[in-house]
Parts: sequence; structure tokens; C-alpha cells
Amino acid sequence: MTTSIPDTPIHHHLDTQGLICPEPVMMLHRVIRKADGGEVIEILATDPATTRDIPNFCRHLGHELVGQETLAENVSLDADPDEITIDSDDDTPASVTLYRYLVKKKMA
Repeated sequence: MTTSIPDTPIHHHLDTQGLICPEPVMMLHRVIRKADGGEVIEILATDPATTRDIPNFCRHLGHELVGQETLAENVSLDADPDEITIDSDDDTPASVTLYRYLVKKKMA
């Protein structure tokens, strides 16, 4: 399910593109531990399992999943996220879906 991500200040960025389960969630856990309560972490991921794992992580540990969305489908792993377009004339082989999540750390 894709939900719109509101205009939210982002305090930490986590790029897990190209990594597969359990790495994205393990990396998120490390960043969450270092973040202050109320701070927001942006996660970029290409592993489809994150669509299940990140919401479950938030639910079980009490953090807020501010939003999740699919940024683009059929993109190359080496593409710059700021330059991705859905309908590209690029001849680069496209192979993954790019997901974006915003997670707000629970207050202590």
C-alpha cells in the first residue's frame, strides 16, 4: 500500500538500496538508537520485504511510521534517487522498485 508522505522535517537519511533482508531493518535499528525522540528518519530501499518489515518494526517497537511510498518502479540500482523519473528514455537496464519510508522515533 502506498501512502502519501506529508511535508515532514527529516533528521537522518538511510540509504539501503541494493541491500536485502535483514540489512535494511538492522541499519534502521542502529540509526533509531542514535536518534533523539521525535526525530524522523528517511529510509530509501529496494527490497520488497521492507514494505512488510519496516511497518512491523515500527509497530513492535512503538515508533511511528509517518509514511511510506513507492518512488519509482523498474529503476537501475546505480541510479541517483534525485534523478529518477518514472517514464525514462534511458537505455539503462531497469530492475528494481524504489521505496521510501519516514519513521519517527518514539519519545522516551
